Amino acid sequence: MNDVLLEIKDLRAGYGETEVLKGVSLTVNKGEKIVIVGPSGSGKSTLLKCIPLLIKPWSGEIILEGTLLTHESDNLRRIRSRIGFVFQQYNLFPHMTLLRNVALPLELGKGLQRREAEQKAMSVLTQLGLGELASKYPLELSGGQQQRGAIARALAIDPILLLLDEPTSALDPELRYEVVETLYEVAKQGRSMIIVTHEIDFAEAAADRVVFIDEGLIVEEGDARQILEHPKKERTERFLRRLRTRLHQ
Repeated sequence: MNDVLLEIKDLRAGYGETEVLKGVSLTVNKGEKIVIVGPSGSGKSTLLKCIPLLIKPWSGEIILEGTLLTHESDNLRRIRSRIGFVFQQYNLFPHMTLLRNVALPLELGKGLQRREAEQKAMSVLTQLGLGELASKYPLELSGGQQQRGAIARALAIDPILLLLDEPTSALDPELRYEVVETLYEVAKQGRSMIIVTHEIDFAEAAADRVVFIDEGLIVEEGDARQILEHPKKERTERFLRRLRTRLHQ
């Protein structure tokens, strides 16, 4: 049985004439939790956004469950209905309640009727401890609650792959903690996840593999504990040392 979920082959991408990803290759197995770390501007978020084709790669291949992903419209809709994406800044619609924010992708992407979509959305919100906030609008919620709502929205479509782009970076320490706790719970479900984050505690506790990216290239990857405690490359060790120093200041 083939356990490979996602294959990224020699991916190159950028903005304008600036190349950000310079030939990245990565394989993700079903059920695997991968944490991507690296300095600002190293290409982490660009890589993540290339997977559902939010950014069009310059070259290379992205293969999901054996299917080559392209920007062909039918293919693109089907791809995005199977991949959950959580952004740094929540991206909830301010004019919609939390319930409607979570239900809408089920209606548009999965073709569910409104009642069925809202029933499923409510179930996911309740699982994440947000059921009592379903009728609230985003501006009535804390940053942590909004981000947990964004996670609920991504989970509601029952994605085969969950992508999270620095989901705690916009939060203060207390709110960051509640989002990380939610991520722990999601990780326990056995869902395939790729998360760009500097939350070392989460990586140590929940990740199967850590990938260190710098200057558009994968410098080092491997078992999470091995990379975090005993990296082989000096660049990785230097980055992790700086990161831990900053986190404890």
